[in-house]
Amino acid sequence: MNSSRHRPASRARRARPLASAGAAGLLLLLAAACSSADDRAEAAVPAPGKEVAGLCRALDEALPGTVVDEDRSDPEPQSEFTAGWGSPAIILRCGIPRPPVMSDPDQVPVQIEGVSYVMEELEGGGHRFTTALRRAYVEVTLPEEVAAESGSFALVDLAPAIKRTVPRGIAD
Repeated sequence: MNSSRHRPASRARRARPLASAGAAGLLLLLAAACSSADDRAEAAVPAPGKEVAGLCRALDEALPGTVVDEDRSDPEPQSEFTAGWGSPAIILRCGIPRPPVMSDPDQVPVQIEGVSYVMEELEGGGHRFTTALRRAYVEVTLPEEVAAESGSFALVDLAPAIKRTVPRGIAD
């Protein structure tokens, strides 16, 4: 009888380290998940109307997995109207309202791979490009490092998806 009393106690002692190891593993997994989410860029999510939302959803599905050799890592909060690549992130937002720069008569659109953009220099460096003459406004923000090293290449990588999913025309 004595041996049966000791058997459950020894099992309990063996279970504790296993349970502790399992809990520690779970905590490490949760910490890794939280830290990767914290590293993601943030972007305001546009609220386009129904027609433009459909174009933006199609664009989201057509976007490349890499832009200037940077893997896609979408910003927070998750949305089919935003996308991102790299760190610091290249951020794309689709379905934004008409930006004020579109009303500036001195703005001359640049054309890259068949997509016209209006460019703005951002405070603190970097550039923002907004599509012109498309049925939805698509904004691409390039951080200073990307703009200086490979800015136009990012737009070259995005052009096929934009041309295929956002037709020419005037956005509402």
